[in-house]
Amino acid sequence: MSKIIVFGAGGRAGRAAVAEALQRGHHVTAVVRNPGKYHDLEGAGVRLLAGDVTDTDTVADLAAGHDAAIMAAYDAGAQPDVFFTAAAHALLDGLARAGVGRLVAVGLAATLETADGTPLMDTPGFPQEYRPFCLAHAAGTTVLHASVTAVDWLVVSPAGDFANAEACSGRYSVVGVDMDSRVSHSDFALALLDEIDTPRHHRVQIGVEGA
Repeated sequence: MSKIIVFGAGGRAGRAAVAEALQRGHHVTAVVRNPGKYHDLEGAGVRLLAGDVTDTDTVADLAAGHDAAIMAAYDAGAQPDVFFTAAAHALLDGLARAGVGRLVAVGLAATLETADGTPLMDTPGFPQEYRPFCLAHAAGTTVLHASVTAVDWLVVSPAGDFANAEACSGRYSVVGVDMDSRVSHSDFALALLDEIDTPRHHRVQIGVEGA
């Protein structure tokens, strides 16, 4: 049994991670910007708290005493290029101060590399209207790659996209980028929690698809 803190617990990926962690018997701290909107997250095994994932002191204070952290947060009111880099810095510094050794973050398929090493977002035909958000996400991952830290981080992305239906198959595969693939949020959460319970990938970004 572990104590896991989930930043961005109110979103679909965050909620699925909370549910899967509880299913496995972990204690969860669910962090959101406005707890008043997410009372449904509260319950046995879950502590609901307000917090800003871009603030190092907040991350360090909230994460103290936890074994691992999941980053599933996004602030739609913030500039993406500011938010993701600030969150990466705050998580690395704050978790290190708190003594949390494992960070698993939710990423994008667009930032995964294709077979020739080219990020998907740089390939011909990629929708350019999504590029600024993808670049912002990638900038946060670059902060992780450039860090010298005791925090063992991992970015987990859908290999293609999340499925519209929320049926859980109970299985997933680690694969390369594949825009035709889909994974439910529930199956995606399996990958997040597996990489906390029995880490297999370290300081890289991986893609997962539903079985």
